Amino acid sequence: MTTVSVIGCGNMGSALIKGLSRSGKYEIIACDLDASALESVEAYCSKTTTDADEAATADVVVVAVKPKYVGDVLDSLDLGPDQTLVTIAAGITTDFVEQRTDATVVRIMPNLAAETGDMAAAVTWDDVDEDVREMLDDLGEFVEIDEELMDAATALNGSGPAFVFYLLQAMKEGAVEEGLSPDQAEVLAAQTFKGAAETVLNSEKGVDELIDAVCSPNGTTIEGMEVLWDSDVDASVAEALAAATDRSKELAQNATDE
Repeated sequence: MTTVSVIGCGNMGSALIKGLSRSGKYEIIACDLDASALESVEAYCSKTTTDADEAATADVVVVAVKPKYVGDVLDSLDLGPDQTLVTIAAGITTDFVEQRTDATVVRIMPNLAAETGDMAAAVTWDDVDEDVREMLDDLGEFVEIDEELMDAATALNGSGPAFVFYLLQAMKEGAVEEGLSPDQAEVLAAQTFKGAAETVLNSEKGVDELIDAVCSPNGTTIEGMEVLWDSDVDASVAEALAAATDRSKELAQNATDE
Protein backbone atom coordinates (compact mmCIF):
# COMPACT_ATOMS: atom_id res chain seq x y z
CA MET A 1 0.00 0.00 0.00
CA THR A 2 1.42 3.38 -1.02
CA THR A 3 1.93 5.85 1.81
CA VAL A 4 0.91 9.40 0.90
CA SER A 5 1.34 12.44 3.11
CA VAL A 6 -0.47 15.69 2.44
CA ILE A 7 1.11 18.77 4.00
CA GLY A 8 -1.50 21.48 4.18
CA CYS A 9 -5.10 20.48 4.87
CA GLY A 10 -6.96 23.45 3.48
CA ASN A 11 -9.59 23.18 0.75
CA MET A 12 -7.37 21.50 -1.86
CA GLY A 13 -5.37 19.37 0.54
CA SER A 14 -8.48 18.03 2.23
CA ALA A 15 -10.09 17.33 -1.16
CA LEU A 16 -7.08 15.21 -2.12
CA ILE A 17 -7.16 13.37 1.21
CA LYS A 18 -10.86 12.57 0.93
CA GLY A 19 -10.56 11.53 -2.70
CA LEU A 20 -7.64 9.19 -2.05
CA SER A 21 -9.43 7.75 0.97
CA ARG A 22 -12.38 6.74 -1.22
CA SER A 23 -10.20 4.26 -3.11
CA GLY A 24 -9.03 2.43 0.02
CA LYS A 25 -5.60 1.95 -1.59
CA TYR A 26 -3.50 4.43 0.38
CA GLU A 27 -2.12 4.95 3.85
CA ILE A 28 -2.66 8.69 4.29
CA ILE A 29 -0.82 11.03 6.65
CA ALA A 30 -2.28 14.52 7.07
CA CYS A 31 0.01 17.29 8.27
CA ASP A 32 -0.99 20.81 9.28
CA LEU A 33 -0.23 23.28 12.07
CA ASP A 34 -3.95 23.98 12.45
CA ALA A 35 -5.57 21.46 14.78
CA SER A 36 -9.05 22.19 13.41
CA ALA A 37 -7.85 21.45 9.87
CA LEU A 38 -6.50 18.09 11.02
CA GLU A 39 -9.70 17.32 12.87
CA SER A 40 -11.72 17.88 9.68
CA VAL A 41 -9.80 15.14 7.81
CA GLU A 42 -9.00 12.78 10.68
CA ALA A 43 -11.64 10.25 9.64
CA TYR A 44 -10.00 9.87 6.22
CA CYS A 45 -6.41 9.36 7.40
CA SER A 46 -4.20 6.75 9.01
CA LYS A 47 -2.45 9.48 10.96
CA THR A 48 -2.62 13.23 11.54
CA THR A 49 0.36 15.26 12.71
CA THR A 50 1.70 18.77 13.15
CA ASP A 51 5.25 17.48 12.61
CA ALA A 52 6.63 17.76 9.07
CA ASP A 53 9.24 15.12 9.89
CA GLU A 54 6.49 12.53 10.31
CA ALA A 55 4.96 13.53 6.99
CA ALA A 56 8.38 13.24 5.34
CA THR A 57 8.43 9.45 5.84
CA ALA A 58 5.82 8.81 3.10
CA ASP A 59 6.47 7.33 -0.34
CA VAL A 60 4.72 10.35 -1.90
CA VAL A 61 4.75 13.73 -0.16
CA VAL A 62 2.21 16.27 -1.41
CA VAL A 63 2.86 19.91 -0.56
CA ALA A 64 -0.55 21.57 -0.60
CA VAL A 65 0.15 24.90 1.06
CA LYS A 66 -0.25 28.38 -0.40
CA PRO A 67 2.49 29.41 -2.86
CA LYS A 68 4.13 31.86 -0.45
CA TYR A 69 4.74 29.08 2.07
CA VAL A 70 6.11 26.43 -0.31
CA GLY A 71 9.75 27.46 0.08
CA ASP A 72 9.59 27.27 3.88
CA VAL A 73 7.94 23.85 3.78
CA LEU A 74 10.50 22.51 1.32
CA ASP A 75 13.33 23.75 3.52
CA SER A 76 11.86 21.80 6.45
CA LEU A 77 11.72 18.48 4.55
CA ASP A 78 14.58 16.05 4.18
CA LEU A 79 13.53 13.71 1.38
CA GLY A 80 15.58 11.12 -0.46
CA PRO A 81 15.80 10.18 -4.14
CA ASP A 82 13.57 7.15 -3.54
CA GLN A 83 10.67 9.44 -2.60
CA THR A 84 8.36 11.57 -4.73
CA LEU A 85 7.49 15.17 -3.95
CA VAL A 86 4.29 16.51 -5.50
CA THR A 87 3.52 20.23 -5.57
CA ILE A 88 0.19 21.79 -6.44
CA ALA A 89 0.88 25.49 -5.81
CA ALA A 90 0.07 27.97 -8.55
CA GLY A 91 3.17 29.52 -10.07
CA ILE A 92 5.71 27.34 -8.26
CA THR A 93 7.94 25.84 -10.94
CA THR A 94 9.55 22.42 -10.97
CA ASP A 95 12.98 24.06 -11.12
CA PHE A 96 12.24 26.03 -7.92
CA VAL A 97 11.32 22.79 -6.14
CA GLU A 98 14.12 20.63 -7.52
CA GLN A 99 16.72 23.05 -6.14
CA ARG A 100 15.39 22.34 -2.65
CA THR A 101 14.98 18.55 -2.56
CA ASP A 102 16.61 15.28 -3.55
CA ALA A 103 13.23 13.66 -4.19
CA THR A 104 11.69 13.07 -7.60
CA VAL A 105 9.57 16.15 -8.32
CA VAL A 106 6.14 16.10 -9.95
CA ARG A 107 4.07 19.23 -10.44
CA ILE A 108 0.33 18.94 -10.78
CA MET A 109 -2.57 21.36 -10.95
CA PRO A 110 -5.66 19.59 -9.59
CA ASN A 111 -9.05 20.95 -8.57
CA LEU A 112 -11.55 20.48 -5.77
CA ALA A 113 -13.45 17.72 -7.58
CA ALA A 114 -10.68 15.40 -6.39
CA GLU A 115 -12.90 14.84 -3.37
CA THR A 116 -15.54 13.05 -5.46
CA GLY A 117 -13.18 11.36 -7.92
CA ASP A 118 -14.11 13.83 -10.68
CA MET A 119 -10.92 15.89 -10.66
CA ALA A 120 -9.43 17.47 -13.76
CA ALA A 121 -5.66 17.76 -13.40
CA ALA A 122 -2.65 18.77 -15.43
CA VAL A 123 0.69 17.15 -14.68
CA THR A 124 4.26 17.81 -15.70
CA TRP A 125 7.12 15.40 -15.01
CA ASP A 126 10.41 14.32 -16.55
CA ASP A 127 9.35 10.67 -16.50
CA VAL A 128 6.05 9.04 -15.60
CA ASP A 129 5.91 8.42 -11.86
CA GLU A 130 3.76 5.31 -11.44
CA ASP A 131 2.64 6.09 -7.88
CA VAL A 132 1.47 9.55 -8.90
CA ARG A 133 -0.11 8.26 -12.11
CA GLU A 134 -2.19 5.79 -10.10
CA MET A 135 -3.19 8.52 -7.66
CA LEU A 136 -4.33 10.78 -10.48
CA ASP A 137 -6.30 7.94 -12.08
CA ASP A 138 -8.06 7.34 -8.76
CA LEU A 139 -8.92 11.02 -8.39
CA GLY A 140 -10.31 11.68 -11.88
CA GLU A 141 -8.88 12.61 -15.29
CA PHE A 142 -5.48 14.09 -16.05
CA VAL A 143 -3.45 15.31 -19.01
CA GLU A 144 0.33 15.57 -19.35
CA ILE A 145 1.54 19.00 -20.43
CA ASP A 146 4.80 20.88 -20.86
CA GLU A 147 5.88 22.99 -17.90
CA GLU A 148 5.46 26.26 -19.80
CA LEU A 149 1.73 25.53 -20.20
CA MET A 150 1.09 25.06 -16.49
CA ASP A 151 -0.02 28.67 -15.98
CA ALA A 152 -2.76 28.18 -18.58
CA ALA A 153 -3.79 24.90 -16.95
CA THR A 154 -3.90 26.66 -13.59
CA ALA A 155 -6.44 29.06 -15.05
CA LEU A 156 -8.45 26.41 -16.91
CA ASN A 157 -8.89 23.49 -14.56
CA GLY A 158 -7.52 25.00 -11.35
CA SER A 159 -9.55 28.21 -11.32
CA GLY A 160 -12.14 26.89 -13.79
CA PRO A 161 -14.52 25.37 -11.22
CA ALA A 162 -15.24 28.85 -9.85
CA PHE A 163 -16.05 30.08 -13.36
CA VAL A 164 -18.37 27.10 -13.87
CA PHE A 165 -20.05 27.76 -10.50
CA TYR A 166 -20.62 31.35 -11.63
CA LEU A 167 -22.27 30.24 -14.88
CA LEU A 168 -24.29 27.60 -13.05
CA GLN A 169 -25.51 30.25 -10.61
CA ALA A 170 -26.53 32.50 -13.51
CA MET A 171 -28.56 29.68 -15.07
CA LYS A 172 -30.13 28.88 -11.72
CA GLU A 173 -31.14 32.50 -11.12
CA GLY A 174 -32.59 32.76 -14.62
CA ALA A 175 -34.71 29.66 -14.01
CA VAL A 176 -35.90 31.02 -10.67
CA GLU A 177 -37.07 34.17 -12.42
CA GLU A 178 -39.12 31.92 -14.71
CA GLY A 179 -40.85 30.30 -11.72
CA LEU A 180 -38.75 27.33 -10.54
CA SER A 181 -37.85 27.16 -6.86
CA PRO A 182 -34.18 27.76 -5.97
CA ASP A 183 -33.74 24.11 -4.97
CA GLN A 184 -35.33 22.82 -8.16
CA ALA A 185 -33.30 25.19 -10.32
CA GLU A 186 -30.01 24.32 -8.61
CA VAL A 187 -30.50 20.56 -9.03
CA LEU A 188 -31.46 20.89 -12.69
CA ALA A 189 -28.64 23.34 -13.47
CA ALA A 190 -25.97 21.29 -11.68
CA GLN A 191 -27.06 18.03 -13.25
CA THR A 192 -27.19 19.71 -16.65
CA PHE A 193 -23.56 20.82 -16.29
CA LYS A 194 -22.58 17.36 -15.10
CA GLY A 195 -24.39 15.60 -17.93
CA ALA A 196 -23.05 17.98 -20.56
CA ALA A 197 -19.48 17.46 -19.32
CA GLU A 198 -19.86 13.68 -19.35
CA THR A 199 -21.24 13.88 -22.88
CA VAL A 200 -18.20 15.84 -24.06
CA LEU A 201 -15.81 13.36 -22.45
CA ASN A 202 -17.56 10.30 -23.84
CA SER A 203 -18.63 11.50 -27.29
CA GLU A 204 -16.63 11.32 -30.50
CA LYS A 205 -18.29 14.56 -31.60
CA GLY A 206 -16.69 17.96 -31.07
CA VAL A 207 -18.33 20.60 -28.89
CA ASP A 208 -19.64 22.54 -31.91
CA GLU A 209 -21.27 19.36 -33.21
CA LEU A 210 -22.87 18.69 -29.84
CA ILE A 211 -24.30 22.22 -29.78
CA ASP A 212 -25.78 21.63 -33.23
CA ALA A 213 -27.24 18.32 -32.04
CA VAL A 214 -29.23 20.10 -29.32
CA CYS A 215 -30.30 23.01 -31.55
CA SER A 216 -33.32 21.76 -33.49
CA PRO A 217 -34.40 24.19 -36.25
CA ASN A 218 -37.01 26.66 -34.95
CA GLY A 219 -36.75 25.06 -31.47
CA THR A 220 -36.19 26.49 -28.01
CA THR A 221 -32.44 25.92 -27.82
CA ILE A 222 -31.58 27.83 -30.97
CA GLU A 223 -33.46 30.84 -29.61
CA GLY A 224 -31.32 30.84 -26.48
CA MET A 225 -28.12 30.20 -28.41
CA GLU A 226 -28.79 33.18 -30.67
CA VAL A 227 -28.70 35.37 -27.55
CA LEU A 228 -25.39 33.86 -26.46
CA TRP A 229 -23.86 34.10 -29.95
CA ASP A 230 -24.83 37.78 -30.10
CA SER A 231 -23.33 38.48 -26.66
CA ASP A 232 -19.75 38.93 -25.45
CA VAL A 233 -19.90 35.99 -23.04
CA ASP A 234 -17.18 34.04 -24.88
CA ALA A 235 -14.84 37.04 -24.75
CA SER A 236 -15.55 37.54 -21.04
CA VAL A 237 -14.74 33.90 -20.28
CA ALA A 238 -11.52 34.20 -22.27
CA GLU A 239 -10.62 37.36 -20.34
CA ALA A 240 -11.23 35.54 -17.04
CA LEU A 241 -8.91 32.72 -18.11
CA ALA A 242 -6.27 35.22 -19.26
CA ALA A 243 -6.43 37.10 -15.95
CA ALA A 244 -5.99 33.88 -13.97
CA THR A 245 -3.11 32.82 -16.23
CA ASP A 246 -1.36 36.16 -15.75
CA ARG A 247 -1.73 35.86 -11.98
CA SER A 248 -0.14 32.41 -12.05
CA LYS A 249 2.80 33.89 -13.94
CA GLU A 250 3.09 36.67 -11.36
CA LEU A 251 3.20 34.11 -8.55
CA ALA A 252 5.99 32.28 -10.36
CA GLN A 253 7.95 35.51 -10.74
CA ASN A 254 7.46 36.38 -7.06
CA ALA A 255 8.75 32.95 -6.03
CA THR A 256 11.82 33.39 -8.26
CA ASP A 257 12.50 36.87 -6.88
CA GLU A 258 12.40 35.55 -3.32
